Amino acid sequence: MAKSKNETVKENQLSVGLISVKDIDRFPDHPFKVEDNEEMEQLAESIKENGVQSPIVVRPKEDGRYEVVSGHRRLFACKKIGLEKVEAIVKEMTRDEAIIALVDSNIQREHILPSEKAKAYKMKMEALNRQGKRTDLTSRPLVEKLSATSIGEDAGESGRQVQRYIRLTELVPEILNLVDENRIAFRPAVEISYLSEEQQRDLVEVYDTYEATPSLAQAIKLKKLSQDGKLDTETIFEIMAEEKPNQVETVKFKPDEIKRFFPERTSPDVMKQVIVRLLTAWQKSREEKQKAKSSAGVVPVKTGSNRDDTSR
Repeated sequence: MAKSKNETVKENQLSVGLISVKDIDRFPDHPFKVEDNEEMEQLAESIKENGVQSPIVVRPKEDGRYEVVSGHRRLFACKKIGLEKVEAIVKEMTRDEAIIALVDSNIQREHILPSEKAKAYKMKMEALNRQGKRTDLTSRPLVEKLSATSIGEDAGESGRQVQRYIRLTELVPEILNLVDENRIAFRPAVEISYLSEEQQRDLVEVYDTYEATPSLAQAIKLKKLSQDGKLDTETIFEIMAEEKPNQVETVKFKPDEIKRFFPERTSPDVMKQVIVRLLTAWQKSREEKQKAKSSAGVVPVKTGSNRDDTSR
């Protein structure tokens, strides 16, 4: 006897169809940012021309609505261009199963901010821990270690690196933003995460006043003093005023001065490569112009201590 569509859905707990975008809610505490930027404009234009190439994944809610598990950016783009319905895979999932699926479907994206990865890893860690919950309290570190290893294997990172990322969720928002902007390096940020909120606020004040960020050695020193109960505001300022090893005068740019030349979410490494490539081309152009002048018999005018020689 042939099964009805509803019977098939019930058995497989899976269906595919068009759903009104008004009936779909954002996943609570979604760790990945959905921004209305140039990339979103391109995605929206692509959907307008070609439709949604891959269905979004949602799970049904008790109130009859749906919750996005995979496809937040596609859903945003559909709303942006005024689509009323979107093709979706409806899948029965528990909250923890949905969290794991959400993280796994986004973690391999090309551009992910440290804060996004930190929050995503933490959400997945907590979901895995709930799924493998033990009754004895002493098992928690072991469970977390095993979960970190599992998360790392899925994401192509070590379990220790996963634990470092999760530590970033202990940072105050101002410092976490500095990490996202690549003003504070990853490893020093991990050490800073062990400071109290008040101590981190003092560190933010140092940055706002002097634009000084801690080296790894300074961050480790701050952490040790904090754990020993010897870190106060004055000590933080003294440590941050120390000259860093091999410190030399540098040319500094504010992020906005550089970012305006690149598409949003371009990684700092890509920016650096482009800048170096452009400067290399500029230097080569100058050298070729100088060579052309020399070949034409034009003698460059010297500047400096001999600038008055021509007046004799």
